[in-house]
Amino acid sequence: MRTLDFNKIKISIVGMGYVGLPLAVEFGRKYNTVGFDLNKQRIELLRNKIDHTNETSAKDLTKAKFLEYSFNPKSIEDSNIYIVTVPTPIDDSNIPELSSIKEASKLISSVLKKGDLVIYESTVYPGLTEEICIPILEESNLILNKDFLCGYSPERINPGDQLHRLTNITKVVSGSNTEALNIVDELYSSIIDAGTYRAQTIKVAEAAKVIENTQRDLNIALVNELSIIFNRLGIDTSAVLDAASTKWNFNRYNPGLVGGHCIGVDPYYLTFKSEQLGYLPKIILSGRKVNNEMPAYICSKLIELMKLRNIQLKKSKVLILGFTFKENCPDIRNTKVIDLFMELRKNNVETDIFDPVVNSEEAKKNYGVEMLKTVQANQYDAVILAVPHKEFIDRGLQYIKSLCSNESLFFDLKGAFLEEESQFRL
Repeated sequence: MRTLDFNKIKISIVGMGYVGLPLAVEFGRKYNTVGFDLNKQRIELLRNKIDHTNETSAKDLTKAKFLEYSFNPKSIEDSNIYIVTVPTPIDDSNIPELSSIKEASKLISSVLKKGDLVIYESTVYPGLTEEICIPILEESNLILNKDFLCGYSPERINPGDQLHRLTNITKVVSGSNTEALNIVDELYSSIIDAGTYRAQTIKVAEAAKVIENTQRDLNIALVNELSIIFNRLGIDTSAVLDAASTKWNFNRYNPGLVGGHCIGVDPYYLTFKSEQLGYLPKIILSGRKVNNEMPAYICSKLIELMKLRNIQLKKSKVLILGFTFKENCPDIRNTKVIDLFMELRKNNVETDIFDPVVNSEEAKKNYGVEMLKTVQANQYDAVILAVPHKEFIDRGLQYIKSLCSNESLFFDLKGAFLEEESQFRL
């Protein structure tokens, strides 16, 4: 049975995003590692110790002394371990968009050799690795478990989270057979301080990952629906949650816009596979519907209050503070703030967006949105604090209200300030 020869390891990590780069940095401290990405600009920035995701620092990148970056496929040819960390988004119809993981598999297939190990970390539906990825790898004319091994170890990166990092989160590992499982376990155990959990099969590991975010999505959907009910009752959702949280077995979730690459995406991977098998999920899709409708609900509440104040919609001007999918993180993937923006525009409300942590060129490229570079005071009939970045909170309520004109509205979607300091919050 094969074991790792730590003196001969060369690892290639395909995909240098929020998941791949931190992984490459940790492996690059111990082993010869190539961080591969087709994005030449991304590679050049990393070579200059610049990470626009803020998941690593220049200091971290410097410590990874065995790590190199490349956009040239030839650079990964002599590796013996390949780890795939490419994005797995959904399309406009909420169908898994698998082109990146298929292309990554084809790339590895073209250089795969006897004795190599391929590990997938990208979030997928249960069965995808064995049904789609491994057949592509076998186009190399090599046979799984005879000529090469395969594993799956789901990523658990939480973008922007400085407390829960790669090394202190338990790593779920799995393999195509016992031999593969042992090697994958040994590999990750060498960099993960929190230890590993050996999943029964690859399919189990895939399912464990996809339900983590599905569960969170459903819990947030529940409190979003509760916030709608409590608003009609005239009571504050945060106050209710504060009271309920005094019971030891109450798990607190807060209402809000649900976006990002994981929570708003992963449930669709599970429902897609479920529907293929002839079962239409009810609870999961209902939760997705509730969360997807929150931007329209917020817009309707704003319009309702504007009309009560005799603010004419066509002459109104609204500012949204924050564009990322979560606070203190530059990640704009699947942000639901864009949905709120479009809802307001659809109702003839002139709307601006300001977010100091966002790359404005990236926002324009991906969403066609022109971001404000600076904000003028006394300009807006309503200000929506959609994403409570530390910069906004540190500037304080007076700064936010200085942006408003007389008798304007302040929507505090995340309850960053006291209830009485805003006209609406979820």
